[in-house]
Amino acid sequence: MKGQIRRSINNFYTVFSLDDGKTYNCRLKGKKLDIEIYEYNPIAVGDEVEFTPHSEMEGLITKRLERRSSFTRWNVKLEKNQTIAANMDQVLIVTSAGIPPFRPRFLDRAIACAKGCKIILCMNKCDNLLDGYEFERWALYHKLGYKIIAVSALTGENIEDLKALLRGKTTALVGQSGVGKSTLVNLLVTPEVMQTTGEVNEKYSRGNHTTNHSLYLENDDIRLIDTPGVREILVPMEEPEELLPAFPEFSPYTCHFSGCLHIDEPGCAVKEAVENEEIDFDRYESYLRMQQSLSERSPKWARTHFRKNKQ
Repeated sequence: MKGQIRRSINNFYTVFSLDDGKTYNCRLKGKKLDIEIYEYNPIAVGDEVEFTPHSEMEGLITKRLERRSSFTRWNVKLEKNQTIAANMDQVLIVTSAGIPPFRPRFLDRAIACAKGCKIILCMNKCDNLLDGYEFERWALYHKLGYKIIAVSALTGENIEDLKALLRGKTTALVGQSGVGKSTLVNLLVTPEVMQTTGEVNEKYSRGNHTTNHSLYLENDDIRLIDTPGVREILVPMEEPEELLPAFPEFSPYTCHFSGCLHIDEPGCAVKEAVENEEIDFDRYESYLRMQQSLSERSPKWARTHFRKNKQ
């Protein structure tokens, strides 16, 4: 039978059958699936799988079907990629004005973590004002071709416009802790599945975690994959050139060397464009920091968990 993962907690999976419309509690058949990609979790919410029922409510997952899209981050502790949502049509990356403060470099990294889907950037708490630089940095995403929307979960401003963007599609919601993601979810789904909300830590301008695992929710033709809030996020790439699609402003420029990474190569047209203020300096600095984080990782063959898996 074929099914869709609706919830994943500690290797226990809630699977909605695409064949009979029933929900099954499943585990993996064997210790792990036969998947070539080296990652922390072989199955994420939104994944489509093949499974075999062995009772009215339970079954064993035998295969993960090919993913159409994903939102994947780097797990520092385990030195592996970790997919937190799969097979969505779009990802809604939520940030906020006020507390926690607007952090565009977090958005830059989150954009780089999304693969194969449309990206929407959502500014919650828009009843708070951005300063001049913050507003310019926010508006830059629109100039780069990303869909942006400003809403207020507190006042309800533009919530109906947000719903219009979500209807008829499967959307993964990601964002920092405290930006009001769970509050937004509660405005989009029925009270029966309302998410717990928490206060922002005023001392550190950070949010308290209120969603501790990814969860598939749906209501009124809106299908959401709500994901845990994070304080930091690192990109999942292994090769430096994989970062380039997340910076579309680089593509119009032709550098002296083919395959230029725009770091310290001579004749780099992108660096020249930054100096001429044709490319935003902070976005370029964000790119350099991501490249630095990639260069500081230990090679795959040297990672402890990879060596164990090869033994």
